[in-house]
Amino acid sequence: MTQIDLKKLQAHRARTFGLPPAKRLSSPAQALTFVNQRGFVYFWPIKDIDLPSLWTAVAGNRPVADKHDDPGHITWGWKDDALDKKIWYYGKILRGKATMISLEVAPYFYALSENYGSPEEDYLIAYHEGRLTQASKQVYETLLDNGSLNTLDLRKMAKLSNAKDSEFNEALEQLQRDFKILPVGVAQVGAWKYSHIYEIVTRHYPDLSEQARAIKESQARAKLLELYFNMVGAAQLRDVNKLFGWGNEVVKKTVNRLVESGKLVNTEHPKFDGEWLGIKNICK
Repeated sequence: MTQIDLKKLQAHRARTFGLPPAKRLSSPAQALTFVNQRGFVYFWPIKDIDLPSLWTAVAGNRPVADKHDDPGHITWGWKDDALDKKIWYYGKILRGKATMISLEVAPYFYALSENYGSPEEDYLIAYHEGRLTQASKQVYETLLDNGSLNTLDLRKMAKLSNAKDSEFNEALEQLQRDFKILPVGVAQVGAWKYSHIYEIVTRHYPDLSEQARAIKESQARAKLLELYFNMVGAAQLRDVNKLFGWGNEVVKKTVNRLVESGKLVNTEHPKFDGEWLGIKNICK
């Protein structure tokens, strides 16, 4: 049984997370390269989840600042300015948190969603099978019938003005996680003069469904898992399931495929118990 070399793991993550000695990102072009080279990253660092984030690569390995004038918050402007540019896919995806996905990798995520090429019918199937809430159905149908809308208008036209904030926000999150809607811009409305504009995914990215059609679910999971381990170097099965939420059996099956193909190895951690998996070049 191999063992993780902690020095190699630390050096590997410093490179993939954009930590010293790597230079911090300082431009939107560098941010795009950062996302494309990894396949997918978080916008903010997420507690108890090991995954590169744009914030960390720009601001350093520190908590997200509360002060709005913190230099690290330049990432917010980069993200907002890119929403309508179609340079990457952005939405609340992994664990319902803000995720940035390269356009090359987005079809692999879409292939795992409950979308089958008919945006006018897929959501109804999900709703009737109890996998889509009533609020999500109303939000989706409003966008389907009226085109892109800012959050305030969307809530009003979806007849959710009297609903709890949590109900409306959960609907937005559920629809984003399943690649049905996504933010495509920012409107200066509301008390804060800031509101996302949402649109149907298949209208904003009309080729995405067709690109995903030829990708089997097993291929999609293997691709995403390979990218994940290329970023983090080593992890346990529970870490994988915590991020992707596929279930233990599916995760085990996908991991076994990567081990059999030589892309991952079963290994041990010198400090922590349990079964670990890692890429070859960080194990000894």
